Amino acid sequence: MNDDAPAWRSLLDDQAAAVARMISQLVPKPLRELGAEQARALLNTSPPGEPSTPLEHVGQLTVPTRAGAIRARLYRAGSAVPACGAPTLIYLHGGGFVLGTLDGADALCRAIAAGSGWTVVSLDYRLAPENPYPAALEDCVDAFAWLTRKGPELGIDPDRIAVGGDSAGGNLAAALCLYRRDAGDPLPVTQVLAYPAVDDTFTAPSWSEFADAPLLSAADARWCWEQYVGAGHPGGDHLAAPMRAESLRGLPPALIVTAEVDPLRDDAEAYAERLRHNGVPVSLTRYPGVFHGFFTEVEMFAQAKQAIDEVCLHLRGFA
Repeated sequence: MNDDAPAWRSLLDDQAAAVARMISQLVPKPLRELGAEQARALLNTSPPGEPSTPLEHVGQLTVPTRAGAIRARLYRAGSAVPACGAPTLIYLHGGGFVLGTLDGADALCRAIAAGSGWTVVSLDYRLAPENPYPAALEDCVDAFAWLTRKGPELGIDPDRIAVGGDSAGGNLAAALCLYRRDAGDPLPVTQVLAYPAVDDTFTAPSWSEFADAPLLSAADARWCWEQYVGAGHPGGDHLAAPMRAESLRGLPPALIVTAEVDPLRDDAEAYAERLRHNGVPVSLTRYPGVFHGFFTEVEMFAQAKQAIDEVCLHLRGFA
């Protein structure tokens, strides 16, 4: 055994260790050295020609926002739409606010739609650094409001809309809930957060323990944060970093998923504990043997399928 190997390496299962080696070959330099454009070229993926989960309906949407139209993709497992409209999950992809596409979340959204019976709407929100905070959040806020208004025309029940996302998308989902609570607007029925980026202090033990973890190192996560908020951002804005909120009371019930080997792990789990302490029903599951990003890799990790099953069961409880 290599004595110089990081301690966390022994925590990965065989499949995750193999994927970590593949990533190290695919991405020759840290994200912060590659920069946004080159990182996107290397890491933004396209779905396979034959989707792993065929669906009866996958359609494209154009969603108006205050800054112009953004793209979205609608997934529906059944051919028939209930007269009252279907319960719907608005999904926000991860990628550190810099990376990520509709295609990258395609397999996940298909699997959730098929397993839950919910319609899923995946949003192509604006990315940093070209569009720094609060651009992405504004896109999500505006899209949610638009879908509540136009839901019946799209076969969506406006009273049964949930929000979810992974990593940066989990941040945006949590912030969207805070925004609507603060505004006194109707809330999503639930929030599904996979290893959400919720704190901007970078002080929890997992930031040191997994500083050089696969796919997302602590230094690269800090770099992504700076692309999102700007290097000179003073901090303290709870809509940028939801952990900064004075209170989390009144937020929707939450399902939070974390990975064992992940700099963001402790922050996400602390957010779950704060929600619980503030009277919000929370279910928290840490998936062992995997690292940040596993949730969207539907065909690669057994833990991803387990987490998707958990999400689908959670959503069916709100149908």
